[in-house]
Amino acid sequence: MRVKICGITQPQQGKTIVSLGATALGFICVPKSARYVNSEQIKAVIEELPESTDKIGVFANSSQEEIAKTVAETGLTGVQLHGEESVDDIVQLRQSLPNVEIIKALRIRTADDFDRSYRYTEYAHTLLLDAYHPQQLGGTGQTLNWDMLQQFKPNCPWFLAGGLTPQNILEALNKVKPNGIDLSSGVEKAPGDKDLDKVSQLFEKLRN
Repeated sequence: MRVKICGITQPQQGKTIVSLGATALGFICVPKSARYVNSEQIKAVIEELPESTDKIGVFANSSQEEIAKTVAETGLTGVQLHGEESVDDIVQLRQSLPNVEIIKALRIRTADDFDRSYRYTEYAHTLLLDAYHPQQLGGTGQTLNWDMLQQFKPNCPWFLAGGLTPQNILEALNKVKPNGIDLSSGVEKAPGDKDLDKVSQLFEKLRN
């Protein structure tokens, strides 16, 4: 199972988190976010990472040009779209970045949002389901309704996100069978400052 720790801002933390077991790190490329990092900061983290680590930039309603520029400057291997991006946006992005994984994130509030998510399965490489918050795009600490998710079986890989912590991860995975999990606020001291003890606890739980 893929394990993505999102909202990385510090090179040493990124390196340690991967050594503990993370397969992917996420970098927030949304300027208004408390976890925002620019290209230079992303590059500084990526330089410390093994080649095999997935390096995912998180964007929201950014232009194709802006995304492509950030990928070129940093060496990101994936792009996560966390805004109101359309199927057409994804198709264009896949054409312009053929070797980059495109992840479409969807904030789930009701069963109707699941229906909407299926629209993207033919176009994005991967989906990510997150909890809905009216003001924030992610990292809110709010969980999804895992019972509602038991029927979710898209025909592409998907990440479960939304309020996951070392304390609730096994309960979530007992109910839901995603291809990957994505944590941010659940393993933090403050936005962008990861709690390495919590990250370590997470991987202990997953191993056991």
